[in-house]
Amino acid sequence: MKVISITPRGYCKGVVNAINIAKQTKKANPNKNVYILGRLVHNQYVVDELAKLGIHTIDAKNATRMDLLDKIDEGIIIFSAHSVGKDVYNKAIKKGLQIIDATCVDVRKTKDIILDFLNKGFVVLYIGKKNHPEAEAILSISDKIIFVSDEADLDKTKSFDPDKLMVINQTTMSIIDIMHIHQKIKNMYPNAIIYEEICSATRVRQEAVLNMVNVDLTYVVGDPHSNNTNNLAKLAKLNSKKVRLIESVAHINLTDLINIERVAVTSGASTPISLTNQVISFLQNYKPGDSVPEVVKEII
Repeated sequence: MKVISITPRGYCKGVVNAINIAKQTKKANPNKNVYILGRLVHNQYVVDELAKLGIHTIDAKNATRMDLLDKIDEGIIIFSAHSVGKDVYNKAIKKGLQIIDATCVDVRKTKDIILDFLNKGFVVLYIGKKNHPEAEAILSISDKIIFVSDEADLDKTKSFDPDKLMVINQTTMSIIDIMHIHQKIKNMYPNAIIYEEICSATRVRQEAVLNMVNVDLTYVVGDPHSNNTNNLAKLAKLNSKKVRLIESVAHINLTDLINIERVAVTSGASTPISLTNQVISFLQNYKPGDSVPEVVKEII
């Protein structure tokens, strides 16, 4: 069985920065409670390892960042790489919390571009994933930001001044999905100003997957809550006969390996490289009859 290790793999710069900020904050404040508002990055293994260091993740299904703040009354609050809205920031200040902001530089750039165009009187079409924390943070900026999740949403939007319309997107979107949505917007609003803000880490990983050839099975290693990981799995289906999104080597189903000649492995930008390397190592040494190993948790 030929194992193809797709590069790049491992953390993107935003994830590295966020994890380092969290660890340094706890190290500098050993006697204070340190909380992360929502998942620092979308990977449960990272959340678990941070908890071992005494860094508590405050998260709940379908809860907004504003809702989550109600669970914290003292200590240090870290805002995740996805950013937060001004309303969340102000609420944290009113509660007397010490704020540490780990927002990714690419998300900051997107916010700055949007603010510039809003100040010029533009309406902004923002393409993103519904209920994603990055989209939540952006949409809280202004009611002149119109959310679009897919091409169908464009048919539901009202008409805009064609000379005062700007389009931008969440940094972890699919390059194929964005291309299709952009084309429809160009047909509807030829004069719209379009910014394509998929971050470089997301782009190069997606392009590498799209360049795969003759692959029987692709493993995408990452958390199912991760948007960039899910988009990798979606794109891998274009060039691979089978695709499996797994969180670690322990989640490999051995029946998937039957009659497989070429297997590829890639990972999301928030996936620890150690988890991906364990998958690659197992596949490289796999022999029929082997059992799936447990995860060696040297994560962060």
